[in-house]
Amino acid sequence: MERPVTLKNNGQINIVLNNETQKTHGTQTSSFIPVVKQEVKHEALRDIEREMAKLVGMEEMKRIVKEVYAWLYVSKRREEIGLKAEKQALHMMFKGNPGTGKTTVARLLAKLFLEMKVLSKGHLIEAERADLVGEYIGHTAQKTRDLIKKAMGGILFIDEAYSLGRGGEKDFGKEAIDTLVKHMEDRHQEFVLILAGYSREMDNFLMLNPGLKSRFPLVIDFKDYTVSELLQIADKMLKERQYELTKEALYKLRQHLNDVTGQSSLQTFSNGRYVRNVIEKSIRSQAMRLLTTNKFDREELMTLKSIDLILSDGEKVSF
Repeated sequence: MERPVTLKNNGQINIVLNNETQKTHGTQTSSFIPVVKQEVKHEALRDIEREMAKLVGMEEMKRIVKEVYAWLYVSKRREEIGLKAEKQALHMMFKGNPGTGKTTVARLLAKLFLEMKVLSKGHLIEAERADLVGEYIGHTAQKTRDLIKKAMGGILFIDEAYSLGRGGEKDFGKEAIDTLVKHMEDRHQEFVLILAGYSREMDNFLMLNPGLKSRFPLVIDFKDYTVSELLQIADKMLKERQYELTKEALYKLRQHLNDVTGQSSLQTFSNGRYVRNVIEKSIRSQAMRLLTTNKFDREELMTLKSIDLILSDGEKVSF
């Protein structure tokens, strides 16, 4: 009989605030006196850390988010005592394959920037080529300006941004790029632009406009998930839906993920999205099995067996 098993998740990222002591010298004696300081709770960072702790992997991204928080916080403290604090642009580039969490991270950053009063609204506007590129001369610039206007006070997230440069010299995509570059400079304190896409294509995209590369001080690489991380993602999805895999089903899923991630070309592999598709199709398969067997007790309703597993191409995983 197949029995349910669960997986363990990684721990939470924490920041440590150290206690301090100060040595003071009097006219006759010297002693160590504890410095009584108001505790800095860094609630904005704590909130984002709690959200990031739910994400599997992406350690580099988590480090950069904390680095951005530290820079913004210290800049505010410098301003408070009259030191120079340059307001740098926070435009970013996310490079990586589909399903690696780029949109999720963009939403978290919007929330962080709102809590730190870097952005006035903290909303996220998602866009693609069709939202920026028009059908005739002048149309593209207006569409792009309208989209930027909607993003004011928040983040404009453009996925597959490299597609703006794929149409050749006569394509209006270049007009969209030029309009974005101008507003990135003129209004860099009013919104954040994040361009996302495949690593190689985004590198080529930067060559289309001389001013592009220098305007993205933050570049984050979103690595493909390992098999272990994909299994953690599967486990989280199953727990959220109150399902469990049997030991045999878990073994088969692991073997399948080893196969698909071991292929020579992974650019078409959609990482977390692929796992979600497998889980959702397998749940539907389990529903059909239960309907035909007429078994609806709690354990049956919660358990996905190896016979229920379905690949993203629609084929059942067979033994």
